[in-house]
Amino acid sequence: MDVTPLTGQVFQPGQDGYAEEVAGFQLAVASRPAVVVGAETDGDVVTAVRFAAAHDLPVSVQATGHGLTAGTEGLLISTRRLTGVEIDAEAGTARVEAGVRWGAVLEAAAKHGLAPLSGSSPDVGVVGYTLSGGFGLMARKYGRAADHVRAIDVVTPDGELRHAEAGADLFWALRGGRADFGIVTALEFDLVPVAELYGGGLYFGTADIPAVLRAWRTWSAAAPDTLTTSLALIPYPDLPMVPEPLRGKHIAHVRVAYLGDGGDELVAPLRAAAPALMDTLKPMPFSESGSIAAEPPHPHGYHGTNATVTQLNDAMLDAVVEHAGPGADVGTVLIVDRLGGALARTPEVPGVGWDSTAEFVVRALSVVGDDGIDPVRHAHAKLFDALAPWTSGRLLPFVYGEHDPAEVARSVYPADDLRKLRELKPGFGS
Repeated sequence: MDVTPLTGQVFQPGQDGYAEEVAGFQLAVASRPAVVVGAETDGDVVTAVRFAAAHDLPVSVQATGHGLTAGTEGLLISTRRLTGVEIDAEAGTARVEAGVRWGAVLEAAAKHGLAPLSGSSPDVGVVGYTLSGGFGLMARKYGRAADHVRAIDVVTPDGELRHAEAGADLFWALRGGRADFGIVTALEFDLVPVAELYGGGLYFGTADIPAVLRAWRTWSAAAPDTLTTSLALIPYPDLPMVPEPLRGKHIAHVRVAYLGDGGDELVAPLRAAAPALMDTLKPMPFSESGSIAAEPPHPHGYHGTNATVTQLNDAMLDAVVEHAGPGADVGTVLIVDRLGGALARTPEVPGVGWDSTAEFVVRALSVVGDDGIDPVRHAHAKLFDALAPWTSGRLLPFVYGEHDPAEVARSVYPADDLRKLRELKPGFGS
């Protein structure tokens, strides 16, 4: 294949730099594209998309590779070199290029007393996170990141660079429809006037998991919209990089991000629920909010799914402990997020919808080991089968690894939205 028409940095199998360009954070999804374009400008993306169309090559895009759901054997556009960040403090907005990670936006916005609607990890790419909906640390106060996007620069499948804004079908579809409608080269979105929050976590031992689950359920039911919180069950390995109190233990980690005063009083019922192995709750700059979940920074292979639920009764909590707790067949990071607040309200400029009526989302993530993905799928199925009587849907941001696209589309999109997405792009989600 003659790749000389391509611009940017171009790699093919066997060439120096190819493996590094293809490698992403998600190692359980294998990719071996015929050609990789390391885009340095949006013009490089335009040329790549037109080249792929001319050679009948499927196109995929990757910035950090956290959200990979399928490999490609066609043309991969790597956007990690597109790292421009512009803050308009007066307007309260940011404009970022396609390869930007949240850490860069956190740092730039903090200089102006502003913050983005970022997620739990500063290492995740802004564009992929936002196009999936964007469930962040201030979600109950401000809603999804996707619903605060103002404009999108996108190269559509016909190889044209377009500027999409509110009122356009393309603008609606991209905000929740992921990259199926084009390769986004830049986003403009709202920032919020937040410089500090009360955040961190409480870590509890294995024996206290059932009591802590119930205490968190009761406590979070009365949560103000200024509080976004989750509870994670985590099987920590016995390794030196793990804090000594948690090393080799299966623990419950209550996570707190609170935009208000009196944080210690707010969390007092949780501190009284059981003795904590670690307590990291404190006021902190929002730019340090990635420390709340303290997610692993190293690439690895993983598979995950989730279910939105209408309640969290005792039978469900028992199922969580049985199928994702210390005695589970497969080691699983199990996270329950409290929904509601702004997540249940219709935004001013809605994107593709999601399950806004649910009270919680239960999500499971497991490392894919040498025995492959099947044991993980089987273990997760047992958990979510047990939760099925109370399940109302699924959230796209928490579907990790390889899944059947048609099944995912049916479970995450409202029927009317899925119908419209397929009218805009025949075959969407299949």
